[in-house]
Amino acid sequence: MNTHWKLRQIVELLLVFLKIGAFTFGGGYAMIPLIHREMVENKSWITDEEIMDIIAIAESTPGPLAVNSATFVGFRVAGFWGAVAATAGVVLPAFVIICILSLFIVQFKSFKLVSYAFEGIRAGVIVLIAGAVVKLAKANRHDALYLALMALVFVIATFTGISAIWLLITGFGIGVLVKAASVWRAKRGGEDTEG
Repeated sequence: MNTHWKLRQIVELLLVFLKIGAFTFGGGYAMIPLIHREMVENKSWITDEEIMDIIAIAESTPGPLAVNSATFVGFRVAGFWGAVAATAGVVLPAFVIICILSLFIVQFKSFKLVSYAFEGIRAGVIVLIAGAVVKLAKANRHDALYLALMALVFVIATFTGISAIWLLITGFGIGVLVKAASVWRAKRGGEDTEG
């Protein structure tokens, strides 16, 4: 790969994730639609399937979803320095904003206008997260097993105290078993046709 082109791509990653980090309130889930639009639709650097894998990995590794997603996307697009650029881009705006807000938040907290603004931001975050859920659901499989597992995990996560970590580990195990069974069936079917 041309060094000049790779450097340009790294700078682009930094700028894209600076924009995403600066204009997304609500954390990682609210960033997913923006990451998808920039990386899949606008730049075509990754595919829908890759972004689903990246989000699954980012969810199951320690740390904030937004930072993990940015790191994985940056690495996928431009290697180590892409990961550094994307991570720095997504973290810097929040860091600067928090530093500035920490100086003034106590004085402004009592203003009604500020509390109304935070309520409006919360409502917007819910819409962004719902949009991410719809986009991710459209890009995913829709067979009976997948839908049944999704419904089961939703019920367990919503109505029990079972840790999300155990749900992820169980989902991983079921996925491995289902894939192994389908590979075994395919091999078995191939052996039957040969015999």
